[in-house]
Amino acid sequence: MNDIENLLERIEFLRKKMTEVAMTKGFTSMESITTSQELDKLLNLYEQIKQKEKVKY
Repeated sequence: MNDIENLLERIEFLRKKMTEVAMTKGFTSMESITTSQELDKLLNLYEQIKQKEKVKY
């Protein structure tokens, strides 16, 4: 499995986790916020990688 696939798996995992945490503990819980922030970082990283790939071709 390559790095992009690992990144996408982690993103999907965090999406599910964030939804579950938000529904059980609330959208403003510390765990929801930190999960959301981690997800944002990974999504930004994924976008950067996609943009670099676009420039190569």
